[in-house]
Amino acid sequence: MLKVSPKARAKKIKLLLFDVDGVLTDGKLFFLPAPPGFQQTTLDHAAKHGGQGGFGLASSSMIEAKGFHAHDGTAISLARLGGIKTGLITKRISETVAVRARDLKLDHIHQGIQDKLTVLKDILRQEGLSASETAFVGDDVIDLPAMRHSGFAVAVANARADVKKEAHYVTPHAGGDGALRDAIEYVLKAQGKWDRVVEQYIGERSF
Repeated sequence: MLKVSPKARAKKIKLLLFDVDGVLTDGKLFFLPAPPGFQQTTLDHAAKHGGQGGFGLASSSMIEAKGFHAHDGTAISLARLGGIKTGLITKRISETVAVRARDLKLDHIHQGIQDKLTVLKDILRQEGLSASETAFVGDDVIDLPAMRHSGFAVAVANARADVKKEAHYVTPHAGGDGALRDAIEYVLKAQGKWDRVVEQYIGERSF
């Protein structure tokens, strides 16, 4: 069977989904004291998981903080201009992520997800797309089922070895350091859209 090149796979992409911790961030979690009167909005969400660990901080006195890279934010805007929809699927639940996702105007936001593949399939049904038209960007073994089902599987530079081994493309930059920008830039260039969307992005911000 003829092997399909990463570029050929990227040409078909209409939807790009990604993990958060280790992809949109460097994977580090920071727990900070909450200011007086702060209500941690993840409490209700965490309660749905019956005390299971790893889904997020459930505390009214602490905040889970993460750092995001501006290049990734720009990449989401460029993807939108290129007609590519975007979304995140992550196991943890964080109001910090929810705020960033709203800021980026992502098309799909799914937190508290252990089974990422089922959610990915649901999104494909909603969008009326095939698996070959979606890309998934991951860094750890929990991402493998979604990556295996996607037409274009991307691993970030800091991904675990098992994940890189199954990826069609490994980004030059690590998660939290512009890895998502690498993935989106690769797709847009493969589709011949890069120069146009960059000029359009610059033009929209020149007024």
